Amino acid sequence: MSLARDIDVLRRVPLLSQFTEDQLRLLAFSAETMQVSKGGTVFNEGERADGGIVLTIGKVQLETGMGRDARPQGTYGPGSLFGENALMTEGKRPARAVALEDCELIRIRRALFSRMLQEFPETARKLYVDKANQFTSAAAALARVGRKLEEVEALNERHQQEVASKRK
Repeated sequence: MSLARDIDVLRRVPLLSQFTEDQLRLLAFSAETMQVSKGGTVFNEGERADGGIVLTIGKVQLETGMGRDARPQGTYGPGSLFGENALMTEGKRPARAVALEDCELIRIRRALFSRMLQEFPETARKLYVDKANQFTSAAAALARVGRKLEEVEALNERHQQEVASKRK
């Protein structure tokens, strides 16, 4: 485990990009390092999420379902953050994470992240603005989807009326 390498990886995580070098150093020093062997489970679907986990070395696959019903949801490499929302609020893991290679990870517990934001209110403000902008963008995208669905429903309704009038 190298503190310099961990800081470099944390710097690449979009959520943490607002953190200064000293803040990243404090975070890397205070967080827990985890090692998971190839084939091992990093976390399970439905498990209580007590914070975020950053992959520093290796590859991880997220999957939903179990056994024969397991469906891959993506493969991730160093710099990936699992549980971004769990850094700020209670929740459950939406997927299972399996190590495709021997992995090193950094576990950032919610309490540590919260303490960092309390200690550095300017960084907290920047994160708040970024999250608000993401929320606004997502809401605008959903509004566009909603309008398209309304158009589809109107077309379907007209089609149903045409079919019904031809039957008469």
